[in-house]
Amino acid sequence: MYVRLLAFWCLLLSATGWAAAQGSTPLNPAAPPVSAVPAVALPPDSARKAPPVPPRPVRPVVLRLETEAADQAVLRPYRYRRQLPDSLAALREVRQLVLALQADAYLTASADELRWRHDTLLVRLYVGEPFRWARLRNGNLGDALLVRAGFREKLYRQQPLRPQEWVKFQENVLEEAENQGYPFATVGLDSLALRGTEIEGRVVLRRGPSIVFDSIQLIGKTKTKALFLSRYLQIEPGQPFSQQRLLDADRRLRQLPYLQVKAAPEVRFARGRARVYFLLEDRTANQFDAIVGVLPNPNPGLGQKKLQITGDVTLNLRNIGGGGKGLGLQWRKLDATSQLLDAQYLHPTFFGTPLEVSASFNLLKQADLFLTTRPRLQVAYPTARAGRLALFFEQRNSRLLNQDSALQQATRLPENVDSRFGSYGLDYTWNTLDDPYFPRRGLLLSGQAAIGNKRISPNSDLKPELYKGLALRTRQVSLGLRAERYFRIGRGGVLLTRLRGEALLNDRLFLNDLFRLGGLATLRGFNELNFYASQYAVGTAEFRQFTGPDTYVFLFADQAYLRRDLPNDPYPRDTPTGLGAGLSFRTGAGQFQFVYALGRSEQQRFGLSSGKIHFGITSRF
Repeated sequence: MYVRLLAFWCLLLSATGWAAAQGSTPLNPAAPPVSAVPAVALPPDSARKAPPVPPRPVRPVVLRLETEAADQAVLRPYRYRRQLPDSLAALREVRQLVLALQADAYLTASADELRWRHDTLLVRLYVGEPFRWARLRNGNLGDALLVRAGFREKLYRQQPLRPQEWVKFQENVLEEAENQGYPFATVGLDSLALRGTEIEGRVVLRRGPSIVFDSIQLIGKTKTKALFLSRYLQIEPGQPFSQQRLLDADRRLRQLPYLQVKAAPEVRFARGRARVYFLLEDRTANQFDAIVGVLPNPNPGLGQKKLQITGDVTLNLRNIGGGGKGLGLQWRKLDATSQLLDAQYLHPTFFGTPLEVSASFNLLKQADLFLTTRPRLQVAYPTARAGRLALFFEQRNSRLLNQDSALQQATRLPENVDSRFGSYGLDYTWNTLDDPYFPRRGLLLSGQAAIGNKRISPNSDLKPELYKGLALRTRQVSLGLRAERYFRIGRGGVLLTRLRGEALLNDRLFLNDLFRLGGLATLRGFNELNFYASQYAVGTAEFRQFTGPDTYVFLFADQAYLRRDLPNDPYPRDTPTGLGAGLSFRTGAGQFQFVYALGRSEQQRFGLSSGKIHFGITSRF
């Protein structure tokens, strides 16, 4: 019995030593934690030499356990194989059984003797008595630390002593300590008392020296400024050291499109301060896109061609001056008479704070029907992990274009009206993608909600009585959701699943109030911004087969549900489907992409004559 008690103390001390080592080696935050199982699962009877194992027969083996009668009831819930394919599998099965017993508080369980008899392995198994916590008291841990670590005295009073639970508790305590400025803390037991198989003691935390952040150093070819990254990553000099903040910093750096992380961050400790080294290189992230679309003209007018050319030009400048600032500009020609313009500016770490301030402007000219402008101002707070919370104000103005004669002769309100919609909203984004351009795995979630007042301005060319009974000022709500998930499949395969949708809630909507979708960016197989919708949802499944870091072919399917809450609408609902394939590869001029898609809706059938071809080059510099 004394030998087995000695073995138990070895087990307990080895578990405690392992947890202490975890708290004293935070130099590489990206290194995976060492498994706790081997530390507590070694054969406990170290004083006794294991008998030599005879030569193993290379044939199926029968496993037979020899135990005391009282232990047979204990072993009954444990499932183990009695027929094994070979001798090595039989020895592994015995080891797994012993480990399972030790994990269930039978700390002195062991396989005392192994004997071969032809094709049978006889094992004399000792189970022993289960150990219990008589009481585990708090030594010097603060109440807040105990709560965050999940400690409750009732959980350790007359409860089985399971080594894995004790090691997990140690990990929680050390994790909280190293996130509060004590990366060299150790935790263990004090005032131990053993009464039979019951253990009593106190939990004691030795915090070690207090550590604060010193500065961050950038290693590699990058123009990014260390001061900007310090504010962006929220690692300021003088702050208490936090291991979790380092892990979050590494994750957030990998989401920046203009930086490439070459290795996990390193930390050097000296005189109570921690200096963080980031190994980074600049990535060619400035972007210039020029995409040309060739679409059939379903209803060519006099002097118009059967084919129409559309265009999309995008310019994005990122990390201007090494301070993370961004400037974007996009112009699209949707058809012969419609155009779209988007402009935006991003200013991170505004006035030395973690806040990001951005402004954007959107303009849509829809043929000769209406012109809509949408300026927006947003303030975002990037959280320490992968989230971003933003507050914004948006003003949407829409006015009718030159239709004087048609408006003066109208006997009812037209589909489009002059209106203004000012709204305040909340936006949240969660991003864990492993690459901003060519993700292989990860999750992207984004949600948005806005509320405001919509004002309808009577048009001087319309008869005043047409507005009779129409509420000129109403409350309007806008909702949006986007979810993307990337899965690795096989070698070089990636499956993208995506769901996105928006909803506009108002008692009376007009055509120029609605969302626009269709085309390469939203619903492939249809003309750009072909559909109007007050509510829509688009589900996408796309399989990409990569043949290089930025080269892949893909197949996709888009399925949408559209709804339009307009009076006397002949097509209030639609379920368009888009199918197609494409390829993307790197050329000397940039990233080339080719997409061919077919679409089906209430007004269009699948057919080669209605197929859409999109191709273009994305040049990064």
